Amino acid sequence: MQNTQTRYGAVARSFHWLTALLIFAAFPLGFVAEKMSHSLTSGGVTANLDTVVALFSLHKTIGIAIFFTASARVIWALIQPKPKLLNGDHKPEALLAETVHWLLYGSLIIVPLSGWIHHAATTGFAPIWWPFGQGLPLVPQSETLSGLASDLHFLLMLVLAAAIALHVAGALKHHVVDKDATLRRMISGQTDTQPSKTQPSHIAAAAAAVLIWVGVLAAGTASGLVALPDRVQNSPAPQHTAGAWQVSTGTLDLSVVQMGAKVAGTFTGWSAQIDYDETATTARKGQIDVTIPIAGLRLGTVSDQAQGPDYFDADQFPTARYQAALIAENGTLTAQGQLSIKGHTVALSFPVTLDLDGDTAHAQAAFRLDRRAFGIGGGIADASTLGFDVDLSFDLTAIR
Repeated sequence: MQNTQTRYGAVARSFHWLTALLIFAAFPLGFVAEKMSHSLTSGGVTANLDTVVALFSLHKTIGIAIFFTASARVIWALIQPKPKLLNGDHKPEALLAETVHWLLYGSLIIVPLSGWIHHAATTGFAPIWWPFGQGLPLVPQSETLSGLASDLHFLLMLVLAAAIALHVAGALKHHVVDKDATLRRMISGQTDTQPSKTQPSHIAAAAAAVLIWVGVLAAGTASGLVALPDRVQNSPAPQHTAGAWQVSTGTLDLSVVQMGAKVAGTFTGWSAQIDYDETATTARKGQIDVTIPIAGLRLGTVSDQAQGPDYFDADQFPTARYQAALIAENGTLTAQGQLSIKGHTVALSFPVTLDLDGDTAHAQAAFRLDRRAFGIGGGIADASTLGFDVDLSFDLTAIR
């Protein structure tokens, strides 16, 4: 069961091959899911959203399994003797082998962990298949953090892939070219071959691995593949046109239920022209004209997909618009107008809560739409995959 100086025990070998099996399942699943996800934006496989979600969920769930399996494997390795290299006297090759081992052990922890942080810090899309919730302690909901973790996950995945390729190539070289027992002792655990007296420095190998990680992250940052927090652009403040009232601050939020989970988002960059006179003698007190750039939608991990042809189709219909009269009757202020999205115009009325304090106004409202009325998500006819109802709300402060 345990390791010796010359062979790997059954526990170490089981961890090795189980980890290998999980990795070789996770890589193609992630690759295929990512390709299909991007094609959703262009409408390529819209009808297969369930398949994309299932592939991503399986990829994430296997990633979590890799994290815990690798963690257990590292703990086991720390309390066990490590079989020495059979060719430790070949110093450059031996140092490379040890460096690759450090890269593998570290990457098997930080690659799935970075993916887990990316998942926990955002909302929407592909849940992890387990009963313990989707969040992580100490990881807040933050699109900036989620984006950074996603970038790191991609870069560190490349390091892991390179380390695996070198590891496999080295094992085959030992077995086919050198014809020694390096591969056999990981398969059967038995070998009569004695390790070489000279062995590489673990400190030098660990330092080399750290330098590789730092170098890759530095290169990724310099090339823009990693967006550090101070380089991530914050959501732009609403831009507002001139009117009788000027919006000083405001939010326009939405939420939808996807795969049984609520996905919350917001629109940025919208503009509003508001005319309102509370002293008007008629029921009509004013009007509003709101323009919403679809590209400003932030909807967790599905922001890009939401721009696609089967959803908002931002390329063909870059803006949404709401024009309405403000009617005060029986002590209630109501916006009565029409909302245009994706070439569809639908009548929309809702009550507005308005608090006036001199030349400052605070307005709030919440209402619900049916996405099908605007041709959004037409390929998703199952509400359990993507809910029909979309809840929207706004909260703004305006100055006369």
